Amino acid sequence: MTKLFKTRMRAGDILVGTFLKTPAPELIEVLARSSLDFICLDAEHAPFDRGRMDLCLAMGRALGVPMLVRVPTGTPVELLKALDSGAVGVVVPHVGSEEMAREIARAGRFGHGGRGYAGSTRWAVFGTRAMKDVLRQSIDETIVIAQIEDPEAVELADGIAGVDGIDGVFVGPADLAVCFGKDDPSDPMVLDAMRKTGRAAKAHNKAFMTFAGSAAAGPDLHDMGITMFFVASEHAFMLRGATAEADMLHKLA
Repeated sequence: MTKLFKTRMRAGDILVGTFLKTPAPELIEVLARSSLDFICLDAEHAPFDRGRMDLCLAMGRALGVPMLVRVPTGTPVELLKALDSGAVGVVVPHVGSEEMAREIARAGRFGHGGRGYAGSTRWAVFGTRAMKDVLRQSIDETIVIAQIEDPEAVELADGIAGVDGIDGVFVGPADLAVCFGKDDPSDPMVLDAMRKTGRAAKAHNKAFMTFAGSAAAGPDLHDMGITMFFVASEHAFMLRGATAEADMLHKLA
């Protein structure tokens, strides 16, 4: 399933996932029973240390769930930790230039100046595969996603999306809203920035994706060209479910 995921993403299939904010492998086990296509550990905004990230990625790998990690920064060490532990790809926040896009694309792949090679990791199946097979696996599987969430990055979106090794572009409506001095991600300035980013992704045949608060936002986002949806989080799912059940029973009073 994990190797197929990159193929599906490149083909423009509708892919639906969520952010996981709680560093608990049990939640991976539960969400694996859902219709989600992938799970993204939010190591940027949630308390994932390396040990707990490792446990969650182990569970996802064991169950065949494509796992992404939104790393806290785009440094090579952060990408290496996520990929070695079993992530099929990384989402890198605040990619603000073509140069940074090239750096993260290099850091996510094997080669001179790129990802450090180790054949003994979970991702490489603990030393049981030949080097040529591990290198082939990186080509077939590994995904690097650039998150564009600053006005300056929107202006440079064409160059960022055009970098070889950037597999997808994630536009961040919340950060864009804040940067524009707005308090609503659906503000026309934000939507214009999203459309401009989408045109850049399409021009370079890269997957275009974003956060969606709920499935209700899907049709409008799909009209922009978005095919990969990071829908809410397990926090939002729990709150919605708990509130809906409680509200229905409170009406009995």
